[in-house]
Amino acid sequence: MTATIHHPPVSEDHSSSPPLRLSLAPAGSAPAPLDGAWWPRSRDLGAELPALTAVLDPLWGRITRVTVNPVHWPVVPRKVPVAGHVVKVGWFLAEQDPHALLLLSYHVGHWNLLVIPPQTNPVSAAWLMAAASDPLGTSTASRLTEEAARLRTADEADRAVEVVRDSEGGVRPAVPASRPRSPEVTAATPNRPGVV
Repeated sequence: MTATIHHPPVSEDHSSSPPLRLSLAPAGSAPAPLDGAWWPRSRDLGAELPALTAVLDPLWGRITRVTVNPVHWPVVPRKVPVAGHVVKVGWFLAEQDPHALLLLSYHVGHWNLLVIPPQTNPVSAAWLMAAASDPLGTSTASRLTEEAARLRTADEADRAVEVVRDSEGGVRPAVPASRPRSPEVTAATPNRPGVV
């Protein structure tokens, strides 16, 4: 099952929060390090978690527990009220990938989601969502985040080259054409006899 939710429903309710940004691997796919990606709008876990569980509860069973690495979450609440129940939140510093969120559903299973930083640009976020929900993916959340940063740096370097090129008239510098070889001029060197 792939669930990518980017657009609000047709009957848009302007008083509700914006749609959830989530991408999931297809149901029944082989186990992979990641089951998808979530792109929260902030680092406020108490505010972001209810919308995530509201979408995942019907798909995966009631989410009862979430664990995070606190490196990227300024506040990790112990409990978050969501849709008529409470989700317990735990954290692990060394044991959990800092770019992942682990969701547990009582007697159903657990799922790992890549957490895309809220400030990520849409192009990088789209790439990360696709990579994390690829059923054949073998990368961890941190490896994908590093790869996205590397790709972004390469893209920025390419754009910088284009800016320089555009500032120089928009034409790539021409490789100097090979000039016809001029005949060598030979002259006698006064103090070296026999050199012509």
